[in-house]
Amino acid sequence: MSQPVPAASLSGKTVLVTGSSRGIGADTARYLAQAGANVVINFRNKAPRAEKLATELRELGVEVLTVGADLTDPASVSEMFSAVADRFGSLDILVLNASGGMEGGMAEDYALTLNRDAQVGALEAALPLMPAGGRVVFVTSHQAHFIHTTPTMPEYEPVARSKRAGEDALRERIPALTDKGVEFVVVSGDMIEGTITATLLERANPGAIAERRESAGKLYNVSEFAAEVARAAVEPVPADNTRLIGDTASFGV
Repeated sequence: MSQPVPAASLSGKTVLVTGSSRGIGADTARYLAQAGANVVINFRNKAPRAEKLATELRELGVEVLTVGADLTDPASVSEMFSAVADRFGSLDILVLNASGGMEGGMAEDYALTLNRDAQVGALEAALPLMPAGGRVVFVTSHQAHFIHTTPTMPEYEPVARSKRAGEDALRERIPALTDKGVEFVVVSGDMIEGTITATLLERANPGAIAERRESAGKLYNVSEFAAEVARAAVEPVPADNTRLIGDTASFGV
C-alpha cells in the first residue's frame, strides 16, 4: 500500500473509524496508523477479523483499541466512546465509514436508521471527546450525494436517499462543530470495486459494475478510495466541505 498521509504526521493523535474491520474502513485505518495515529477499530460482529487487523497495526508501533458496537444501538455507541475515553482520553479524528441498507432480513427503516440516525448519534457521542482542531469525515457515494439531481439504480435508491439524509443531517451540525473548533468534510466516491455494496448491486442488477466502469472510464478500488478518505482526514477542508473522488461527469454537479 502506498502512504497517502505523511509518516508521523498523526503521531500522538487518536482516530476512530466506524466499520473498520474490513474493506474501506480497514484500509483507512491502515493508512492513518502508517501516519502514526493511534487507532480505534470499530466492528459490529466480526471480532476475530478486527483483532487480526489490530495485531497488524500494532506492529507499526501505534496503540490500537478494538471495540464492538452496533451503531444503531445508542447504548452500544455510548459504551464504545466510554472505552475510547478510558484508553486515550480524547478523540482527534472520527471517520464515519460504516453504512448499509442492502442486507436481507432487516427492518424496513433499517437503511435510514443506520445511514442517518446512527451517523448523527455517533457524532454526538464523540463530540465531548473531540478537542479544537479535531475533524469528522463522512464517507458516502456519488449515487447518494447526487440523488436529488441524478437518479440511481432502483435497487440502490432507498440506500442512496438514506445516506443523503445522513449527509444532510450532519451538515446541519457544521455551525455547532465550527463553534467547537471541529472541522467536517464529506468524501463522496463513485462505485468502488470490491465493496460489499458493489457486490450486492451486481447481484441485484447483473452488469451494473461493468456499465458504470465503462461510463466513468475508471472505478476506484477499495485501497485507492481508502487513501482518499485518509487524505481527507488531514488535508485542508474545501470551502464547501466536500471532496468528490472519481468521475462526476454523469452526475448533476
